[in-house]
Amino acid sequence: MTLTIGIDVGGTKVAGGVVDEHGTVLASNRKPTPAEDQAGTRDTIVEVAAELAREHPEATAIGIGAAAWIDAAGSTVLFAPNLAWRDEPLRDYVSKAVGLPTVLENDANVAAWAEFRFGAARHAADSMVMITVGTGIGGGIVINGGLWRGANGMAGELGHIQSVNDGHPCGCGRLGCLEQYASGNALVRFARAGARQEPGRARLLLDLAGGDPLAITGRQITEAAHNGDGVARDAFAQIGYWLGVAMADLAQSFDPEILIVGGGVIDAGDLLMGPTERTYRDQLAARGRFPVAEIKAAETGNTAGVVGAADLARRI
Repeated sequence: MTLTIGIDVGGTKVAGGVVDEHGTVLASNRKPTPAEDQAGTRDTIVEVAAELAREHPEATAIGIGAAAWIDAAGSTVLFAPNLAWRDEPLRDYVSKAVGLPTVLENDANVAAWAEFRFGAARHAADSMVMITVGTGIGGGIVINGGLWRGANGMAGELGHIQSVNDGHPCGCGRLGCLEQYASGNALVRFARAGARQEPGRARLLLDLAGGDPLAITGRQITEAAHNGDGVARDAFAQIGYWLGVAMADLAQSFDPEILIVGGGVIDAGDLLMGPTERTYRDQLAARGRFPVAEIKAAETGNTAGVVGAADLARRI
């Protein structure tokens, strides 16, 4: 059985695992990410990968998923918003240091690949689109059975499709991006605004936040919504609406077999998926008898980065 090593690089941790061809993680380790230290982050990745390679000398390759923009050749980190990397030739450095062929890919693409191969889209024959909903929004696209990276390696930035003309400013420099209306940050913004405007409907939410709307967090919104807080549930309905609209646009653009919603916010379950699916169906109602892709929640969870990166490495 072929074993490969997957490395998931985030702003707070570098997680690694040895993964078999069925997507099972056989061994794992992790170290804190020295996010402000470019060389330190690079060397932490090497340490994690090298330790796993020593423990499992039969491992044949390394896959790295990084929260960053990766060049078209899949060799260089061009920019990482939460790390110190700028034009970092990471793939070749790790490959030389550990002595194994290495693949480098964007973290959302890696998570999407894990879902396509082993998760909610594992029964799809050749196509899938995934939106990851966390603090921000990312995405990954599979077409003809492979990741679609685009001409410059930048495809799948689904959080930066425009939802609202002249809407909220986004960190990418545009106005009205989906990320400003359907992300974890948007959820918090909607809930804080609702608590200020309708404190009577936000009693539970405000109790959890110590009475201060500006202290409201995502976890508190989820807890309050599960317990019936009106403003918290409205906040989920709002991000679900915008997510459903975006999913309808993606269905029209790519006509995939399946649409996946991933990321930390899906832990809220039907609070998010309910309004997302209803809006999606409403948006596409005019298609009538023509089929549309089913929406499913991601299944691979916290292992997606490691598993997806390892499986991509298997395809070198």
